[in-house]
Amino acid sequence: MKEDKKKNNKKPKIEPVKPKIGFNIVYIALIAFFGYLMFQGDGFLSNQKELTFTEFEQLLQATDVAKVVANESTRTAAVYLSDKAIEKEAHKAVQKSKGAQYSVKFGSVEVLQNKLDIAKKNNQIQEYKFESPSEWVGLLSGILPILILVGITLYFMRRMSGAAGGGGMGGQVFNIGKSKAKLFDKNQKTKVTFKDVAGQEEAKEEVKEIVDFLKNPEKYTKLGGKIPKGALLIGPPGTGKTLLAKAVAGEADVPFFSLSGSDFVEMFVGVGASRVRDLFKQAQQKSPSIIFIDEIDTIGKARGKGNAPGSNDERENTLNQLLSEMDGFDSDANVIVMAATNRADVLDKALLRPGRFDRQIFVDLPDKNERKAIFEVHIKPLKMDDSVDIDFLARQTPGFSGADIANVCNEAALIAARRERKAITKQDFLDAVDRIIGGMEKKNKIITPLEKKTIAFHEAGHATASWLLEHAAPLVKVTIVPRGQSLGAAWYLPEERMIVKASQMKDEMCATLAGRAAEEVIFNEISTGALNDLEKVTKQARAMVTYYGLNTEIGNITYYDSSGQEYGFTKPYSEETAITIDKEISKLIEEQYKRAVQILRDNKDKLTTLAEQLLKKEVIFKEDLEKIFGKRPFEKHLIEENVADVATETSAETSTKIDDKADDKPTEA
Repeated sequence: MKEDKKKNNKKPKIEPVKPKIGFNIVYIALIAFFGYLMFQGDGFLSNQKELTFTEFEQLLQATDVAKVVANESTRTAAVYLSDKAIEKEAHKAVQKSKGAQYSVKFGSVEVLQNKLDIAKKNNQIQEYKFESPSEWVGLLSGILPILILVGITLYFMRRMSGAAGGGGMGGQVFNIGKSKAKLFDKNQKTKVTFKDVAGQEEAKEEVKEIVDFLKNPEKYTKLGGKIPKGALLIGPPGTGKTLLAKAVAGEADVPFFSLSGSDFVEMFVGVGASRVRDLFKQAQQKSPSIIFIDEIDTIGKARGKGNAPGSNDERENTLNQLLSEMDGFDSDANVIVMAATNRADVLDKALLRPGRFDRQIFVDLPDKNERKAIFEVHIKPLKMDDSVDIDFLARQTPGFSGADIANVCNEAALIAARRERKAITKQDFLDAVDRIIGGMEKKNKIITPLEKKTIAFHEAGHATASWLLEHAAPLVKVTIVPRGQSLGAAWYLPEERMIVKASQMKDEMCATLAGRAAEEVIFNEISTGALNDLEKVTKQARAMVTYYGLNTEIGNITYYDSSGQEYGFTKPYSEETAITIDKEISKLIEEQYKRAVQILRDNKDKLTTLAEQLLKKEVIFKEDLEKIFGKRPFEKHLIEENVADVATETSAETSTKIDDKADDKPTEA
């Protein structure tokens, strides 16, 4: 035991850190050295005043000069005054000068020497001397400006080129065209594996097959199959495209080159194409390998758009080089290119054709079961309470991406810590969902009593209509507490549908317009608080008429452009059709508004009771609506199970509609 203690008490040897000499220090030292050689001599640091040769002769005659030092190379003489002369008023300007007080230019050495000889004989000067520097000093003095200019140029080139190609002057300047891809191989692996990727089983299967292609190519080539050249991950932000690529890097036993599309962009012409060539050269040398380009839309946008005639677009040159490199692969090169983007509609068609990106893997938003799997991944490092139900959380987060769910888990942990809990509870998760969707509660926001009453009836109108309409989303919670930019909000639990019928869209529009309809029914006038509602309803109505062909007057025609190129300044329909479209959109919206008004008038007493409870409690839940309206008659049509028991335990669930923005505050009725 004593021996162990002695061993543990030994202090580890600390090796001295060797200082690194950067090239900036070398540049400064060289410039200082050459500057010393160039400006060596008397009077360099002094504040000398230049004299004409005539003024110099006058000083000699006045016996004010004590010493003269002449430089034959620069044809300049430094003039030192005597102690008596420097006290004269005429030399007051140079009294504080260190070294020589004056300097004078001369043309001929012989003329100056004769003048000084005569002055020495007449005791007008004490001493003088001529300096003649060596030839190599003069040569260095001549080329010093050029050396300084070259040094400054190299310095700024290093600064602009960044860390391209490794350290050192050669790596910084001359390797600017080298690839900036980060290499992951056997020596440097990522810790992410397919186990860390949840909720994207179909995408994982396709990506796993790519890894298997590289690990066991004979399995496919013996049957005559060819390894795909490229795979493009497409999907909304936050769905896990980059995470899938990291998992490939962690699972594959082959070199993995990772970089972003912006890494090809540089201020120098031709650098992007050069980096593409170098990237594919390195990948071929280390084949089998994988190249991953994140945000490929940076360089992969469709060519020929937005460029001035005759201009040379560097981005297009980079894309052209990328296309040619992908075509140049041999069938046995065993190099696969992976890329990710959430803007597939802007990519060049040549990039998407078979033979380049053979596979397009869609990474979509997760459904309920996939959200449950994602929650299970993100709550592993969290300290959870027994009240947390993952199935419940998955049901309350429709439309959430993987990144959103990760944010919910983190926000719940922060809320629990703020409340000084020992574990994260179910309530913390629900409050986190509220926080992410609507923002922080603003209970101290100043609202007049009339404004508060208007907001209460507005939100009660939404709640009443959605409760009484068959296809409207079931309501979970209504609040008039300001949250974020909203003055009030209604929380719904929407049904996850793959297709939507016209009757379902009309019911949703009616429920959305019920807020403004409630203001008309109660106050006989409307306010500006429904701007967000009107925007949503107008988009829905326009989609029904022009996109989905759900209008009998327009017929089974769509004006939707799936290519994303739209129609520019021209419309794909005539002026008469445009007038008809506007009329049908207005007609559809007004029909649903009148329908909402009629529903609320028929249930005005219940609407008033609900609004009064809102004014009293500020937050009401589904159970409060059941006491006023009774059981919702359409519960049997819901896909989700046990939805009726959700609101009794929640303070907030998923919101698909948050209206009444603060910028559009209702005016006084």
